[in-house]
Amino acid sequence: MTGPALRYSAALPACAALFLALASVAAQAAAADWVLERQGEGRVAAVVDTRGFRLEDGREVRLAGIERAGTDTASGRTALSAIITGRDVTLHGEDDTPDRYGRQSAFVFVTGSEQSVQSELLRRGEALVSSAISDKNCAAALSAAEGAARDAKLGIWANSTAIKNAESPGDILAAIGHFTVVEGRVLSVRQAGAITYLNFGRNWTRDFAATISRRIIPALESAGLGPKSLENRRIRVRGVVSSRGGPRIEVFRVGQIEVLGGK
Repeated sequence: MTGPALRYSAALPACAALFLALASVAAQAAAADWVLERQGEGRVAAVVDTRGFRLEDGREVRLAGIERAGTDTASGRTALSAIITGRDVTLHGEDDTPDRYGRQSAFVFVTGSEQSVQSELLRRGEALVSSAISDKNCAAALSAAEGAARDAKLGIWANSTAIKNAESPGDILAAIGHFTVVEGRVLSVRQAGAITYLNFGRNWTRDFAATISRRIIPALESAGLGPKSLENRRIRVRGVVSSRGGPRIEVFRVGQIEVLGGK
């Protein structure tokens, strides 16, 4: 092999190295946009459940920023396994301190990918966006991925009951103890002591309501979500369902409430 062909062949390794370097930079840039520090790396040895996996060095990692979608754990676990099992990953987050179970919470990127594992699961309709995301850019990116799956009716969104109807308290109670998304019109806003109630029905002992503690109201008002402004508006509320008379979701963070278009 001589001439141009030889020069072309010799350039291939350099091009491959450049491509890998650019892919790595792109992945790091995606994480940087979220203002997330790199907190480690490793190779995935096994998936533990729908939101967790174990690295070859024994560390257990929990996927930050998402919640399990529905009650079908097999589907979510299969999806996560397909994405990360046997792959090299980098961990990003604000803090690498393990939780009380020894698990590190992190946003995870498969090496060479610009999309986080969380975004990929959301895009497939295999997860829900958590309300506990402090970085606004990160929250926006994950919400966009969830919205795309919802519009395309992928994963859990293929089922019309994925979003619970606020007018069907029995269906909401069936999800008690689970992270759930409820949608409906706020009929009234009432305050009782330090708690504000967004009432979606007229019977407080039976109908769905979102409860808001006094300490979170300033943050809601700063975000244009003051409780009184939500009266007669259609909203989505996400959180863990409990039962106090009727079904309830307690609002701790701004990200739990989304105002929908129209009245």
